[in-house]
Amino acid sequence: MIGLSQGVGYAVKALACLNEDGKGHFVREVAECAQVPPAYLTKVFKKLVDAGILTSKRGWAGGTRLARAPGSITLLEITEAIDGNDWNRGCLLGQEFCSDERACPTHDFWKVQREAIAEKLRNTTLAACIEFERNRGTLGTCKSVSHRS
Repeated sequence: MIGLSQGVGYAVKALACLNEDGKGHFVREVAECAQVPPAYLTKVFKKLVDAGILTSKRGWAGGTRLARAPGSITLLEITEAIDGNDWNRGCLLGQEFCSDERACPTHDFWKVQREAIAEKLRNTTLAACIEFERNRGTLGTCKSVSHRS
């Protein structure tokens, strides 16, 4: 099956749970909201912090927050943060030798489709994902811890 990695899916679900209120949230809160394993989400969040999509601060007034507004965070940024810049470079048939110089039978088709997928991800924001989930009634939000109010 062709699709983005499970890590990207977890990242989008978790980011959609974060409030835009500027308050920090513990990873375990976000994991519960997004129904994602906390240990795995910790690794995902580290990559998102490194990419500048999240900020994270330890301590009493700490927690994890969106670094920017959801409308300025694209699915392409999230995908590249989790899976790297080569996330869509492989051959559709899984051939190691496939390239522009030595193309498999699906190479030209897949090259165009990869570019179209990247463009769609570039033009789809986290805000659009949040709105989609909100309209479906499946969007959870993390509850802020009372000492951070």
